[in-house]
Amino acid sequence: MSLMVFSAAVDYLKEKKSGCIATIVRRIGSAPRREGATMFVGEDGKIFGTIGGGVLEKDVKEKAGSVIREKRPMILNYRMDAKSVEENGMLCGGNVDVFIEPALYEHLLVYEEARRFLSERKEGTFYVRMKDERYLKSFIGIYGSVIGDPIEEEELSRITGMLPIRKPIFTDGSSLLIPLQTKSVLYIFGAGHVARYLTIVANLVDFAVTVIDDSEELAKKENFPDAERVYSMPFEESFRILDFTGEEFVVIATKGHKTDTLCLEEVLKRPFRYVGMIGSRRKVMAVFDYLRNKGFEEEKLKKVHAPIGIEINSDTPQEVAISIVAELIKERGAYFKGNDLR
Repeated sequence: MSLMVFSAAVDYLKEKKSGCIATIVRRIGSAPRREGATMFVGEDGKIFGTIGGGVLEKDVKEKAGSVIREKRPMILNYRMDAKSVEENGMLCGGNVDVFIEPALYEHLLVYEEARRFLSERKEGTFYVRMKDERYLKSFIGIYGSVIGDPIEEEELSRITGMLPIRKPIFTDGSSLLIPLQTKSVLYIFGAGHVARYLTIVANLVDFAVTVIDDSEELAKKENFPDAERVYSMPFEESFRILDFTGEEFVVIATKGHKTDTLCLEEVLKRPFRYVGMIGSRRKVMAVFDYLRNKGFEEEKLKKVHAPIGIEINSDTPQEVAISIVAELIKERGAYFKGNDLR
């Protein structure tokens, strides 16, 4: 879930403007975004966040108007079978269910609380339901506190046992639990020794890891059990299916100078929160000179952490992984505290 999405909801509601929030509540197959991905659509058509782009977001935007007008939620069932993938020029198949709900002024405190929880990296859960033709929304904190529409004691007791399930779940035909997704997205380009340990350590500190490599032998899920996704494909193709919303962390550690350069060039064309590249100072200078010749401005290159990681005199792949994750934690903390280091 995106801090950007809930910040947009709060800003719109404070200005007495309306909008809606779309959340992926079910995913089967290789659909690009995971369950819990969110997007805000304002009454003016502006979009904040992403649930996968393309035709899916276009359809959600078209449905947004009726959801806002009627102040009633709906579920969009989207089936990306082989035929639709081919017709729409997509790389990913799979099926997704998208929950589209109105962002109501009466729920302003709910969104403010969710934004605060996300900024402090605390777990919480939305509880949404229809009751007597009214759309109700509550936010349940980690200790059972409730913000928003009241929840009857018996009802709260019934759903409490479901709260540890950290993915959207329907409690009955008209009620839905949607947990805050507090993990940060980390893309690792390269599936070598450092990447293996990096995945393990990053997972321990709440990064949702995706590993990409052009080697079928290296890019196997069995080699990266702690990764959410592992893609074996040419690096340039991976950029057609990876989401870049401006909140992603990226580590580039491929097996060669050429592919490192390719990946960095593609990342710099997109919004991101952090990007770092493994390599000697000499290699980094050569890559930067190449990118300058390609027209990349100095201000953009200054955003690249290279050489990567916090200096701890690391030597082994395990130590290098720890130094990188330490830097990721530092940058993430600065972001959530509103004190950008760069």
